[in-house]
Amino acid sequence: MSLRPFHLAFPVHDLSAAREFYGELLGCREGRSSDHWIDFDLYGHQIVAHLDAGMTPRPIHNAVDGHEVPVPHFGVVLTMPQWEDLAARLKAAGVRFGIEPYVRFKGQVGEQATMFFTDPSGNALEFKAFADDGQLFAT
Repeated sequence: MSLRPFHLAFPVHDLSAAREFYGELLGCREGRSSDHWIDFDLYGHQIVAHLDAGMTPRPIHNAVDGHEVPVPHFGVVLTMPQWEDLAARLKAAGVRFGIEPYVRFKGQVGEQATMFFTDPSGNALEFKAFADDGQLFAT
């Protein structure tokens, strides 16, 4: 059975900044839009940036593998080559990482490459990759 795309709607304080970040930096194809929202294709998943000019992000952090992981966050599990390409592209663009790209749980069940960064509205994103996708739900 093939995996179905997910849908996520989230607030942004500025649609132009969201369009530049998701469309230009992350390379998401833009779908429908209005003066209040923009659909983006994030690796085959539908994410929708909704305008909330007064939004104030208030992230919470949880300790994971010696890092403070922002909650909530969203992202995509990529292939390792896609993850490496995205990490290189973000570094070249001067993106400030909340957690720099690295391999988490090295040598353990669930070993994964991961990175965290925020969009211009403060929404936290995590992109990860597994050398073995069978480890995604490892216990």
